[in-house]
Amino acid sequence: MVLNINIADQTLSLFNGKNESVTKFYHVSTSKFGSGETNNSFKTPRGKHYIRAKIGTDAPINTVFIGRRPTGEIFNEELRAVSPDRDWILTRIIWLSGKEVGFNRLGNVDTMRRYIYIHGSPDGTQMGVPGSIGCIRMLNTDVVDLFSRVSVGDSVQII
Repeated sequence: MVLNINIADQTLSLFNGKNESVTKFYHVSTSKFGSGETNNSFKTPRGKHYIRAKIGTDAPINTVFIGRRPTGEIFNEELRAVSPDRDWILTRIIWLSGKEVGFNRLGNVDTMRRYIYIHGSPDGTQMGVPGSIGCIRMLNTDVVDLFSRVSVGDSVQII
């Protein structure tokens, strides 16, 4: 599979094979700070990537992750009230790694070391508009569906 994430359109298209045909289309939310590759920029990195790891297989919807580990919590409105400004990482994590040395890999521009993921978000999080702090947010049901369709090593292009 090949994933194409379009920052301007706030969409993720899943292609079967080498961009032959769109298998699935999702609305996403990328960084509210725009696009960019530099460490600590909180921007969504561009360019050629691949799926480094898939985390959360069989975790319940709304499982809360911190440091790529489930906390044992299931997101709810009480948790949101306790931490209203938290950037919630829920349900599944698809961890990305850059392929382009000096642009999105190694040094001060390393996507993997920036912990850039495709991940689930609280219900009600608006998709189709920028809102994250670098990652690609999806609806929980959409990230579960995507997670089941992709494999470690699959290509991801962010434009």
